[in-house]
Order: sequence, then structure tokens, then C-alpha cells
Amino acid sequence: MQKNASIAIVASLVLALGLLVFFIYQPLLKNINLGLDLRGGLRVVLEAEEVAGEKITEDTIQKAVGILRNRVDSLGVKETTLYPQGDKRVVIEIAGEEDPEAAVDILKNTAQLEFWDQEGNVLVTGKHLKNAEARMTQDAKTAEVTIEFDKEGTKLFAQATQDNLHKPIAIVIDNEIISAPNVSSVINNGNAVITGSFTAKEAQDLAVLLRSGALPVSFEVMEKRSVGPTLGADSLEKSIKAGIIGIIAILLFMLGYYRLPGLVADISLVLYSLIVLGVMYLLGAVLTLPGIAGIALSIGMAVDANIIIYERIKEELRVGKTLRSAIDAGFKRAFLAIFDANITTLITALVLMYFGTGPIKGFAVTLSIGIVASLLVALTFTRYVLGLLANITQNTKLYGV
Repeated sequence: MQKNASIAIVASLVLALGLLVFFIYQPLLKNINLGLDLRGGLRVVLEAEEVAGEKITEDTIQKAVGILRNRVDSLGVKETTLYPQGDKRVVIEIAGEEDPEAAVDILKNTAQLEFWDQEGNVLVTGKHLKNAEARMTQDAKTAEVTIEFDKEGTKLFAQATQDNLHKPIAIVIDNEIISAPNVSSVINNGNAVITGSFTAKEAQDLAVLLRSGALPVSFEVMEKRSVGPTLGADSLEKSIKAGIIGIIAILLFMLGYYRLPGLVADISLVLYSLIVLGVMYLLGAVLTLPGIAGIALSIGMAVDANIIIYERIKEELRVGKTLRSAIDAGFKRAFLAIFDANITTLITALVLMYFGTGPIKGFAVTLSIGIVASLLVALTFTRYVLGLLANITQNTKLYGV
């Protein structure tokens, strides 16, 4: 009865795994975010321009990186890498960007908002801005940007409108006058409207710039390179082919050398890959070529964990232990070696993830996910299935002994 129940459970596990692969594997692959090297997109290198009397410091670049990240996020692009390079440069990589020129314009603009009186005196600046939103005008022909000041900005703007009642106040962005409407009444609520015959796109871009804040320094575009999707697709196709060949070789080796446990290892690898892809999809992680390398490395570690376990089981069987006892002892003896190897690698991956940028971080993320997944699968699923198989057959030849 127990033997029949074990056969039914093993068959159900194999069937369930097959259904998961058939119905989930392809959708997961299609919905994972692809990086610049696989999907194509835009790579921009910006260099800060020094101004007489103002020194560019590490803090200045870090502030600029934060503002640029807010701008990129406001564009609605998920697959973005942004990091400082050297003392004065910032690298921005945006995957899948359809309008690179517009993206570069939004990124490099300083977006310093100021309100001037007739003499050119600065009355209020954008540092007091609380929010900015784009909207269509009442006639729906043009767009405008509504702005809202913080508490201090509200007081300054109210005083500015009071001092310049029935006079024009110029709305200036990066020293360019956008409009100069006459003040008809004192504005005490901290709200204002920027008009200038904007299109909906122009108003939206301006709102993004104002919301993200002004850059602490001006930037010059040193490099602007579009990566075509053909290159990315070619790289991805070659990586997938190489991965398939490698995995098939691993599956055949495990099955031929370890026999029944090898079959369990093969099933475990399929489950492992589903877990890795599923976690990446849920976390919104970006898959890059270095990320694929991280997955490949973690697959090797998953196979290594199974090999250590199976060799320990074979040693226990050779000294005369029963199959059930050999499996329990094999996992117990292999645990520390597997745990130490994976934890040390995971610590390294976490360090790379924290301090690394761009491709290095992509490699570290996929490697970390893969290590945790391989540990879980090897020490839980593999052990459980081997225990079920021990109830079906006690033939040690099927375990390579």
C-alpha cells in the first residue's frame, strides 16, 4: 500500500512539474524585464560642467544621480541603470526607450525654475516647489503646468504677487523666459500656472523636470549611443542556445552517472529554473547578459549540491546501511559543505549587489536568487522525492552502487 502511494505521489509530482513547465515557463520568459544588452535602448554618459568658484564634489554627483533617477522613473521606464562614473560623470542606460532624443533632453536639462520681476530680480525659486502637474487648457487646444509651493514658497510667492500687483512676473526656466503674465491679484494659496502654448507632451516633460527638482550642476552629453534590439535579440538567442546545450549535457550526465537520483536531480533543476524565473518576475528584476551568467553559475552550484549529496549517499550504502538510512545520513553529512559553499558565495553576491553598478549588480541579483533557490530545492524537494523513491524500490544499483 505504501509503495503504491509513493508511486502515485512521485507520478503526481512529475506531472505537476510538466504542467508548470508547459503553462508557466514560456509566459515567464516573455514577461521578464530585459536589460539594455538584450532588449536594446539608450546609453547616455553625462559630464558635469564646472563653474568658476564652484567645485564639483562627490556629494554633488550623488545629488545629481538622485534627481536624474527621479526623472527616469517619471518617464515610466522600469529597465534603467544609473550610476556615477569617475568624479564628474553619470552613466544612464535605459532599455527599450523609443524616443532617445526626448529622453536625453529631459535628463540633461538643469530645470532651474525662477520667478523674476521687471528688473530681473529673483523672487521665488524652484527649491520651494511642492508639486507640478500637466493639464490641458479649458479650450483643449494647448497644455499648461500647474505648480504648488511648499509653506515657505507660498509666503514668498504671496509677497511677490503683492509687490508686483498689476505688473508682469516672468516665469524663467534655465534662464529662458517661458511666459510673463501680469499679476491681477495677490495669490495666497501657493498655486500658480505656467502657460506657454505647450503641447501635451511638452507640458508633461516640463512637469517631470520640475517635480524631480533642479540639478545642482549643468551636464554636457559626452556619449549618446542607441543599442539596437537586433544586437540584443542576437545575444539573447545565442545565450539561450548555449544554455540549452549546457543544461541538456548536465541532465544527461546526471541521469547516466547517478541513475535514479540523477533523474531526481534533473527534475529538481527544472523546478529550480521555474523558481528563479518566477522570483525575478515578481521582483521586477532586469535580466541582462551578466545576469544570465549569474544564473548559469547558480545552476552549476545546484548541480554541485546534488553531486555532494549523492556521493555521500553512495558512501553510506557501501558501508552496508539501508537505503533509507543512507539517504538521511547522506543529507546530514553533505549539509554543512553545501551550506558553507552557498553562504560564502551569497555573501559575495550581496556585496557585489550593494557596491556594484550596472552589469555587476545584474549578475549579483540573479546569482543571489539562484543560490537561495538551489539551496531550497536541494535540501527540501530532492530529499523528499528520494525518500518517496526509497519506498518504491530498494535496488541500490539504481543509485550507482
